[in-house]
Amino acid sequence: MNKLDIVKNKIISDKENAFNLLQTWRFKENKIIFTNGCFDLVHRGHLNYLASAASMGNKLVIGLNTDASVQKLKGPNRPIIDEYSRAFLLASLSFVDLVIYFEEQTPYELINFVQPDILVKGSDYNTEDIVGYDIVKAKGGEIKTLDFIEGFSSTGIINKIKEKG
Repeated sequence: MNKLDIVKNKIISDKENAFNLLQTWRFKENKIIFTNGCFDLVHRGHLNYLASAASMGNKLVIGLNTDASVQKLKGPNRPIIDEYSRAFLLASLSFVDLVIYFEEQTPYELINFVQPDILVKGSDYNTEDIVGYDIVKAKGGEIKTLDFIEGFSSTGIINKIKEKG
């Protein structure tokens, strides 16, 4: 399999294929990490966050907001980058193992489907308020938060481009 196919195969929209892959990972006793986001304009802060999350276990699964869900969250001018391009970029990272889209406002149903061992979000969340906390805790998993790198945000980049434009 060539490198391009490897990247494309990390993007799964068919839950049956994702289920089989997750079952295989569990059988091999891999620790599955889950995080989610829009990842509209991927920047150093995202990369630092994702690499740190991936270091917590064996397999990193990213729940990626679809274009429609990003618009609901961030307004009609977002996302800047379409969902497949965002998924492709994330799947190109060596430490990302799976990217799954979700359409809903929150990844609750996707977290319930994935059943991760570790759920990771930014430290701007209180642990108990993180969507999926109850699911992961009920199975004996962990919820972890990571600090962001100051000065890096997609909105900040967009505003800087507007100022210079």
